[in-house]
Amino acid sequence: MSEPLLQLEAIDVFYGDIQVLYGLSLEVHEGELVTLLGSNGAGKTTTLRAITGLRPPLSGDIRYRGESLAAVPAAGRAGLGISLVPEGRELWPQLTVQENLELGAYDPRARPHAARNLEQVFALFPRLLERRRQVAGSLSGGEQQMCAIARSLMSEPTLLMLDEPSLGLAPLLVDQVMKTISDLHAAGMTILLVEQNLHRALQISQRGIVIETGRVRLQGTSAELSANPDIRAAYLGL
Repeated sequence: MSEPLLQLEAIDVFYGDIQVLYGLSLEVHEGELVTLLGSNGAGKTTTLRAITGLRPPLSGDIRYRGESLAAVPAAGRAGLGISLVPEGRELWPQLTVQENLELGAYDPRARPHAARNLEQVFALFPRLLERRRQVAGSLSGGEQQMCAIARSLMSEPTLLMLDEPSLGLAPLLVDQVMKTISDLHAAGMTILLVEQNLHRALQISQRGIVIETGRVRLQGTSAELSANPDIRAAYLGL
């Protein structure tokens, strides 16, 4: 198999004196859609924050396209093609939808293509085109999630990470979000997904990685994990 697009090598991550990740290692290859599974507090969000540089590891290394990210600040990682749709969306609520999207193209690599990318995300999310002059804080939960995903796409990511994108959404909107993620993957985007709706996440992903108390417990294809009785009982409620 080719060299991974993303490689975490035995990383230890702390919040103050509290260790959250313990020698965690995982790989994501180009073109994959991988789901991180685990209960609340297992370390899934911390893993994504470590990759973006928001919570750098104390030891171990994170490599992207074979190069260490240790010396690359969080602001510089978007320029490498790494983008995160954070849990809770974290939009600028007093800015319009279009202003939020345009700020997604702040990196010098994406800025020259902002107008073209804006057209593309409006084509992907026609509702945002209708709401382009509306302040983001007045959008519905589903519309805010669309806006958050679209804002990340404005940076032209090679690796798109999503943290609990269906959280708090009605079932119909969950279907729309999952279809959007599946469509982006089908178009060639590499995706690392953290998702509470594990049944749906495993339906659209190729592989799953189970994290427990900051360590990788097991990993396998989505079909293997869906058939695993421990996983079915612990995470799928089956």
